[in-house]
Amino acid sequence: MVSSEPPPLTARRSGPLRGAAAVPGDKSISHRALILGALTAGRTTISGMLEAADVLNTAEVMRQFGAEVTREPSGEWRGWGRGVGGWAEPAAELDFGNSGTGARLTMGAMATTPISAVFTGDDSLRKRPMKRVLEPLTKFGATYEARDGGLMPVRLTGADRPICIGYEVTVASAQVKSALLLAALGAPGRTYVTQKALTRDHTERMLRAFGAEVSVAPHGGGERIGVMGEVELRPTEISVPRDPSSAAFPLVAALIVPGSEISIPGVLLNPRRIGLIETLLEMGADISIQDHRDSGGEEIGDLMARHSTLQGIDVPPERAPSMVDEYPVLAIAAANASGRTILRGLEELRVKESDRLSAIVEGLRVCGVQVESLEDGMVIHGRSGEIPGGATVATHLDHRIAMSFLIAGLASRGPIGVDDASMISTSFPEFETLMRSLGAELGSAP
Repeated sequence: MVSSEPPPLTARRSGPLRGAAAVPGDKSISHRALILGALTAGRTTISGMLEAADVLNTAEVMRQFGAEVTREPSGEWRGWGRGVGGWAEPAAELDFGNSGTGARLTMGAMATTPISAVFTGDDSLRKRPMKRVLEPLTKFGATYEARDGGLMPVRLTGADRPICIGYEVTVASAQVKSALLLAALGAPGRTYVTQKALTRDHTERMLRAFGAEVSVAPHGGGERIGVMGEVELRPTEISVPRDPSSAAFPLVAALIVPGSEISIPGVLLNPRRIGLIETLLEMGADISIQDHRDSGGEEIGDLMARHSTLQGIDVPPERAPSMVDEYPVLAIAAANASGRTILRGLEELRVKESDRLSAIVEGLRVCGVQVESLEDGMVIHGRSGEIPGGATVATHLDHRIAMSFLIAGLASRGPIGVDDASMISTSFPEFETLMRSLGAELGSAP
């Protein structure tokens, strides 16, 4: 974990963090707005879209399918789609960079159109499992070729005569579920997708906004979602709220850096995305929500966070789908708490941008935090705000690992650096500038 080379970015113990943290737009909603806009015969307007590498790659892929996607001088994005089933066959490979969301959702959106495309990405994405999406897409009539284990590059050929299906998703993955719901748009009849656990529902909400017929009914501990196919989506305007996964970094920073008090305006508060806030409140965090309101079918609000004395807790494993991307920074909060924090139900973290579960454990240990590795989680022994630090953490090309350990360095005794900060641009290109504006001590090693 420790490199002899100086880290490209290092965080040092900082004074109180103050100010407003205007984090970028939500990545999940930005991807979906571009994809559904490209499936619409008409103009879609998107304001507040995340302009990070992952989302910009998805925008470029939509252009390769024949949609018009442009950024206006006002900052709004506009797209003219080709309608469901109207995508053109791309002339070149589709490069999604680091984005599993963009790749998997686009596979679904294309699977019921009779064209072929090659899906690829960076070194990290080419190691991530695609079979979990590709196999159920064959039920619609699609076919594919991939490396062993269903790894990229993947050649996907959409169904010539798609059929509607009934399918039970066995992993708690909004990406798999969403891919199937998007594929259903091009299949005649009604497709039903059942999930055992509740995952983020942005796709269902946005499908309704675009005029699709969507039904949702409870099913055991999960739900059964129906989508009517062969629809004509209607053009709409999408206002993207601020990303709670990005907000998590300044939020936790304010909680662990003494004397801090910050606000984070206009954050998405979808009930299936607030697991981190619920957990931090249970740990004793001083977080309040102001001006709780509705925006385009999604709940948003302004967060206020102040330095807090945190206590370790046993986090319910069933909460994992609601904060799957926030566990790295939650681990930093737990390391600064008093007592043990137990995290379970984290199997999905092993197939993110890295084996995120192992990366968290390794990073905490090299920074001087005692942590026990479990098959589906970890036990973190908090140090009451006294993390030793003085280390460089291996990020494994994972943007959330990089940002989380930089946040840790703002409150640790010794500086904490990361071996690579370049991938932060995939989701939060303003991270370094924004954190510095709050008073964070971030910079290159001397």
